[in-house]
Amino acid sequence: MNPHSLARRIVSFVLRHSFAIPTSSFVLAGFAASAADDFKPTPDHQFNPAVPHGRVIEHKDWQSKVFTNTIRDWWVYVPAQYSADKPASVMVFQDGRGYASTNGPWRAPIVFDNLIARGEMPVTIGIFIQPGDNRAPGTPPRKDKSGKAAGASNRSFEYDSLGDRYARMLVEEILPEVEKDFRLSKNPDDRAICGASSGGICAFTVAWERPDQFRKVLSTIGSFVHLRGGFDYQALIRKTERKPLRVYLADTSGDLDNPFGHWPTANRAMHASLKYMGYDVKFEWAEGYGHNPNHGGSHFPDALRWLWRKETHKPEINTKQDLGGDMTLHRLLVEGEGWRVVADNIAFADGLTPDAEGNLWFAEMRSTPPAVWKVSPGGAKTKMIEGTSCSGLKFGPDGRLYACVGKDKQLVSFELPSGKKTVVAEDVQPNDLVVSHKGHIYFTETGKKQVTFVNAKTGEKRAADTGITAPNGITLSPDQGTLAVSDYRGQFTWVFRIEADGSLSAKEPYMTMRMPVDPKGEWKFNEPPPKSAASAGDGMVSDSLGRYYVTSALGVQVFDPTGRMCGVLPNPGDKGMTSVTIAGDKLEWLYVACGDRIFRRKVQATGNLFFKSPVAEAPAKKK
Repeated sequence: MNPHSLARRIVSFVLRHSFAIPTSSFVLAGFAASAADDFKPTPDHQFNPAVPHGRVIEHKDWQSKVFTNTIRDWWVYVPAQYSADKPASVMVFQDGRGYASTNGPWRAPIVFDNLIARGEMPVTIGIFIQPGDNRAPGTPPRKDKSGKAAGASNRSFEYDSLGDRYARMLVEEILPEVEKDFRLSKNPDDRAICGASSGGICAFTVAWERPDQFRKVLSTIGSFVHLRGGFDYQALIRKTERKPLRVYLADTSGDLDNPFGHWPTANRAMHASLKYMGYDVKFEWAEGYGHNPNHGGSHFPDALRWLWRKETHKPEINTKQDLGGDMTLHRLLVEGEGWRVVADNIAFADGLTPDAEGNLWFAEMRSTPPAVWKVSPGGAKTKMIEGTSCSGLKFGPDGRLYACVGKDKQLVSFELPSGKKTVVAEDVQPNDLVVSHKGHIYFTETGKKQVTFVNAKTGEKRAADTGITAPNGITLSPDQGTLAVSDYRGQFTWVFRIEADGSLSAKEPYMTMRMPVDPKGEWKFNEPPPKSAASAGDGMVSDSLGRYYVTSALGVQVFDPTGRMCGVLPNPGDKGMTSVTIAGDKLEWLYVACGDRIFRRKVQATGNLFFKSPVAEAPAKKK
C-alpha cells in the first residue's frame, strides 16, 4: 500500500473516532431506550480500512435568522470521492449529532463511506443539524435534574410544526452556507432528508413543502401524531395531488402509545395514505422494540440503498374500496399528465374562459396596451381585443364576450369578431362574472362585499347579495340552478339557489377551503398549526359532473357537488393563481393562470360550455 495513502487512512480513522458520540446522546433527541431492544450492526456499519474515508467538519454555535434567538451545532460530511468538478448529492439529518456519531446505531459517516465506495449511493455530502436551543453561545447544553443532557428548547417547535419554516432555514440559510465551500446538486432528486421521531416528521414536512428542493425522505418512528398537527398528514396526502417524492418509513409495534397518539398506528396510516395515492413508498415494520433508534439504525444501510436506487417508480393505484360517490383525485387526474405551460411572458393573466371551438380566451391586464387573447388547443396565440384591461371574461347566450373592467368602473361586452365595445353597466367595481342562459349576469364587487345582478336584456341592475368578506370568483352549476362565489379573505366558498327572477336565496357556506398555515401565527404544543384567516379563494369554474374548482393560496381546490373536498392541485408556478377554466376540443383541459404564465393539463372531466360563440378571426381592434 502507498505509505501516503496508509497515513491518510490512519489519520482519517483517528479523527473519525475522536468525533464519536455516545449512544446515550439520543436521549437529547427525545428517544427512550429499552434493554430489550437490540441494535443489529451490519458490515456496512463497520469501519473498513480498505475504502476511501470522508471527513467531518464541525460548525459550532450557529445562529439562524429564521429561528431567531437560537443557536445550534451542525456538521458536514464530505466524502473522499467529492470533486469540485461535479456537484454532489446532499442528505440532511435532523438530530444530527446522533447520526454523525461513529459508535451509535446510525454511524452515517461510516455507512456513507462503504456505500459510496461500492456505488450503492451517489457521492453525497451529509449535513447533520442539531435542533435550535436558546442557550447563550459558548455555553454547554443544559442538563436535567439527574445530570443528563436536556433536550434542545426549540426542538418540538422546529420539528413537529407543519408549514415551511424549517424548510426555509435549510434552503435559505444552511444549504447556501455549505455551498460556499462545496458544490451541491440543484436537482431535487439528488437531495434527501432524514430524521427519527420528531425529526422524522420534520424530514417529511420539508419534502412535502418543498418538493422542488428535496424528493427523498427517510423517516423512522416518525411523530405523525397530535403534537403540532402531524396527524393531519394522512388526510392531507389523500386529498392532495401526488408529489414527486420517494419515502422510506420504519416503525415497530413497541413504539409510543401516549396522550398524543399511537405512533405505530400513525405510521401505518401514513404508509397506507402514501400507497393509496401511488407514492414510491416503502414501510419497514418489526415487532417489539421501543421508541428508539435501534430498529431504524439496523436497517439504515438498506434504507439508503432503497432511497438512492436508480429504478424508476411506476405508480400503482387501487381504488377498489372507494365508495361510488367518492369523487377522488384519482377520478379527475390522468396518470402521467402534469401541468404544461401554454402561454408565458404575459403581463398578468386573468379571466380565463373557453369558446365553442375549443379555444381559450384570457385577459392580459397589465400590458401596454392591455389586451384580450385567444389560444387555440394547439397553442397558437392571437390578439383579439386591444385597449381594455379586463379581470373577468365570459361568453353570453347572445354570442358577445362580457368583461369586467374595474379600472373604468364598468361592465362591458364585446361584439365579435369586430371587437366593438358596449357598456352594460356603469359605476360598478366588477372583479369576476358569469352569464346565465337567460342573459342574467352575476358579478362580484370585492371592495363592496357584494354580488351584483344585471339583466343584459333589460339593463336592470341590483344587489343580489351582500356580506361575503371579499367575494371574488363566481360560477354556475351545470343546471344553472346554483351560483357559487369564492371569498378571497374567508374560509368558505358560498352557494346560492337561483330563483326564476334571478334573485338569490338559500345562502350557505357550502365548501370549506383548506387554509394555508400562518407562519406568523402562534404555534402551540398539542394543537394544530395556526392557519391564515384568508384562503385567497379566487377564480372558479365547474365541470359537467358538478365539481367546483377554486384557485387559492394552496392551489386549485376541487369540491364535489355536495361540497366535500375532492382534493388540492398545488400551484404549478411561482406566482399566485388568479383564474381557472376548462377548455379544449372536448373541454377536457384544465387551465390555470399564474401571473405571467398559463398552464394546462388533461383531466378526466368535461367542462361546461353554456353558449355557442362565434369564430373570431379578425385582427384586434383598439376600443
